[in-house]
Amino acid sequence: MPPRIHLRAGASPLCLRSAPTPNGPLPITIVANSSSAATKRRHVDPYTLAQAKQRKIANEARQRVLKVQRTEALGDPVRGVPTPFLQSFDNVGGSANIGIPITSATDAVLNHFLKPDELDKAIKHSHSLAEPTPNSDYQRDPVEEEEKVQRHKEQHGRAQEALFRILNLVNASQKEKTRANVRRCIDIFGRHSTDTTLRPRAPTNSVLDEGKPPLPQKTPRAGPDTGSSEVQISILTVKIRALANQMEQPGGQKDKINKRNLRVMVHKRQKLLRYLREKERGGDRWRHLVEKLGLSEGTWVGEISL
Repeated sequence: MPPRIHLRAGASPLCLRSAPTPNGPLPITIVANSSSAATKRRHVDPYTLAQAKQRKIANEARQRVLKVQRTEALGDPVRGVPTPFLQSFDNVGGSANIGIPITSATDAVLNHFLKPDELDKAIKHSHSLAEPTPNSDYQRDPVEEEEKVQRHKEQHGRAQEALFRILNLVNASQKEKTRANVRRCIDIFGRHSTDTTLRPRAPTNSVLDEGKPPLPQKTPRAGPDTGSSEVQISILTVKIRALANQMEQPGGQKDKINKRNLRVMVHKRQKLLRYLREKERGGDRWRHLVEKLGLSEGTWVGEISL
């Protein structure tokens, strides 16, 4: 059996020391010197240590201040900057959806794909159908007719109030509120409406395009625009705000699935914003989208970490 060699830091001289074994020859142990000048701890002035510690504390405090300033300059990557249109997503626009009693549906956003003018027309038609008809002159009882008219008025008022409660989005689910906000975004940011109010992007005169045949004309749009970048960004903003509000509820931080969905939508919106910013180059569409939705630089600049 070959001898075993053990390296141990101990005494000052380098020597060989034997270690006992039950059987066989004694192994050889190497003892190394650990008191060399390279391993000794050098003496440092306490005043120099205190100065270095103070500099470190000042640098860390300054880094924290700069981090807060950069965060405030970039803005919230999820919610952005509060704007009236962005805050209207919570009550789906209009004062009729925040608890105020509804007396008319002309300024309300209704549920079930109904329009205010259609609702008013249906209410007037139902009122005329159920209105009591007067009797002939010899059978006419003014008191009884007055009671019928009053009873019809009360019943029509109760039916109208019940109808407004059914169509009011305050009593709707979050899914229906999101759908109504998506329809609003399509009507506001869709190119079927912005092409008539905003200036188009400036044409690019490239040297490489000279001598080439003109590009074919695009197929006319059929129906409202739902696929452009600005519409997709606005729809994602609606869903992000609804999901962020849900995450702020008690117990919302434990919802791992919705937390991942929020992260995915925020990063998808960031990619679309970078693409639109590169294509529009600060045009009217870009400014209209950013100012209306309150999107700050934090929503498309740098790495977003939630």
